[in-house]
Amino acid sequence: QLSLIVNKGVTDGSGEDSLDRLLPGSPITAPRRKSTSQTKTEPPLLRTGTRTIYTAGRPPWYDEHGAQSKEAFVIGLCGGSASGKTTVANKIIEALDVPWVVLLSMDSFYKVLTPEEQTLATSNDYNFDHPGAFDFELLVATVKRLKQGKSVKIPVYDFTTHGRQKDWKTVYGASVVIFEGIMSFADKELLELLDMKIFVDTDSDIRLVRRLRRDITERGRDIEGVIKQYNKFVKPAFEQYIEPYIRLADIVVPRGGGNMVAIDLIVQHVHKQMEEVSEAVLASAQQTQPLPQTLSVLEGTPQVKGLHTIIRSDHTSRDEFIFYSKRLMRLLIEHALTFLPSQSCTVQTPQGQEYDGKRSFSGKGITGVSILRAGETMEPALRAVCKDVRIGKILIQTNLDSGEPELHYLRLPKDISEDHVILMDSTVSTGAAAMMAVRVLLDHEVQEENIALVSLLMAELGVHSVAYAFPKVKIITTAVDKSVDDFLQVIPGIGDFGDRYFGTDGGSSGWSDDEEQERPKQQT
Repeated sequence: QLSLIVNKGVTDGSGEDSLDRLLPGSPITAPRRKSTSQTKTEPPLLRTGTRTIYTAGRPPWYDEHGAQSKEAFVIGLCGGSASGKTTVANKIIEALDVPWVVLLSMDSFYKVLTPEEQTLATSNDYNFDHPGAFDFELLVATVKRLKQGKSVKIPVYDFTTHGRQKDWKTVYGASVVIFEGIMSFADKELLELLDMKIFVDTDSDIRLVRRLRRDITERGRDIEGVIKQYNKFVKPAFEQYIEPYIRLADIVVPRGGGNMVAIDLIVQHVHKQMEEVSEAVLASAQQTQPLPQTLSVLEGTPQVKGLHTIIRSDHTSRDEFIFYSKRLMRLLIEHALTFLPSQSCTVQTPQGQEYDGKRSFSGKGITGVSILRAGETMEPALRAVCKDVRIGKILIQTNLDSGEPELHYLRLPKDISEDHVILMDSTVSTGAAAMMAVRVLLDHEVQEENIALVSLLMAELGVHSVAYAFPKVKIITTAVDKSVDDFLQVIPGIGDFGDRYFGTDGGSSGWSDDEEQERPKQQT
């Protein structure tokens, strides 16, 4: 039996002239009444037998203009209820073997119901399988932003209250976006955003059995009620609104998630369409260039050189490493503050004389954002000179399998877009984590020219990478070293700053009482 059906002639434009907002096969009529069903919240990751695939997005890489070098590859999955769309999506994600995937469900985009519709939904008389039940305007805008590598906020629809929850979830751009839903092909503008259209074709008897098993075991319903609902609402909706879209699919997958032949062929095609873009390519063309003008290095006075000598030495004890690192951080933060805007002003001295001076930021209008965990060590220095400063935190870690950074934790002030942001990390080697952090700030509407990346030590590779992608970001450090070793550590460098500072390199005997008070808490 043929396991994969490829529809030819889909892109020749035939049958699409009559498209308006909704495609033929999905006329806007009065919604059929239907019982409500509970949806499950999508997990941010997919665990397989050998690895974990993150589905909350990744930092896009950029061209010489700071724009994303390639749009995300968007796959649309359409099919009837309980046809196995989510299973197919998860198997595609696992087989693709790419670290940055967004899995988007159409269930998140049900419209906000009117009071009358709320009443119908409460009595199980609202049809959620009708095209008019979905917010296609929001859905199209969301897929557009994801395709461009931008962050989006996804509504969370609660079927128990038949409305959207107050808190929406933030999802970042990805290499691949997989969008699944019963009406994935219903909208012309949405259809044009899909790079691959897949229809999951599962026998109606199998879909009915799956609904029986799910509704009886998970929702406590009786078999008679499930069959009645299927015959009255689900089956007619499939025949009228969903099944006609099979002609629009590039690929039809019979038997759903069990059809591994079809899934393997899909994955092969996606791999051919995607270009691998690595961190090394990003900066390789720039490393022979002079250091960028956006870089400012703290003047190498005897005091600064002396502090570097102490903290770089492998004979320096942990207590001395912490003490002299803090001194250097204070000098660095003071230097970074000189790049903030100031205004001329005149004050009167105690002697009754006027003094023409400058009024600069004292903390209000400044947000410090630390890249955990080592960047958190710079927060006390910032607080010491900016008493009203607000602090945000970003946790980024490198995936050992892919070598790319991953965003694990984020906490930023809501109105951070209005602030000047001091982005803090102890060391910057390749610049990958710093670029992801900058991308997160930009996605939260912070102006690029209002961001200052502040680090004790940077490698030339990291400086070029950040400046190449974000030419308006100020880069401020106490020293720039020449290279990076195979372990992505700066050379000659300082070692693993976090391990030396927090005593996690195996040489620490524990925290003293004073140190315990200052020890940053691990974010989870």
